[in-house]
Amino acid sequence: MDAWIDLNRTIQALLRRGRFVLVTDDAVGSREEESLQHVTTNLGQGADLSRVIPFLTLKHGLDYCLLFARRAASHGLGALTITGGDLAVGLPRCVPRSRTLRKLLREQAPGLPLGAWVNPHRKPEEQVELLLDPEHEADYFLTQVVSHHDLSAVDRFLNEAARRGLTTPGLFGVFFYRSANPHTLEKLGRFMPVPRDALEKEFGGGATPEEVCARTLEALARRGVPKVYVSNLAVRGADERLQAIESLIR
Repeated sequence: MDAWIDLNRTIQALLRRGRFVLVTDDAVGSREEESLQHVTTNLGQGADLSRVIPFLTLKHGLDYCLLFARRAASHGLGALTITGGDLAVGLPRCVPRSRTLRKLLREQAPGLPLGAWVNPHRKPEEQVELLLDPEHEADYFLTQVVSHHDLSAVDRFLNEAARRGLTTPGLFGVFFYRSANPHTLEKLGRFMPVPRDALEKEFGGGATPEEVCARTLEALARRGVPKVYVSNLAVRGADERLQAIESLIR
């Protein structure tokens, strides 16, 4: 209950500042209280739900996914990001690929923008080709997290996107590292690319978590990336933490 109260206060604070809030689901298969139910029930009548963007993975039953989209649209949520979900853990996917579910959801919630997930650390030709394919059914995309310690992946993706004339709007992901704890970085490395040695050196030199995050945002801005999402800010104090990061950006 305390966690949901903290989440409620944080989302309200972010929405008051005109932020978009991305909300995950129980993608790894452990049963959790549903985020969509929470935000539509507990944020209050004045909350701008058009700025709340849930994730929906394929790790649920198909009927559940179809109903989820209808509910999101009926409550006025701004969009829905469809991702595959980890094949190695949890329940099986309800359909093989995210594009299949997006196509089905067009019929269930025709006015709801649907997003896709891409990984700039993979071959950029393949990732951009997916987004250019009309059957991919994506109105926008989010990327796996990137870092100023490994910008080559960003450059390759951006160059390929420019070469192919990609116009689909997208947001690059930035992870808020709170420390260079070896155990934590090792665990994170199972799910995403982590520049472990560079982070240990950076934190060891006295950098704060806010400074580390701001450096990635600055590096992306220099490459013409105007929109990002920041993850792992923690529920309590996320709004203040985000403001502190922004104050460091030159």
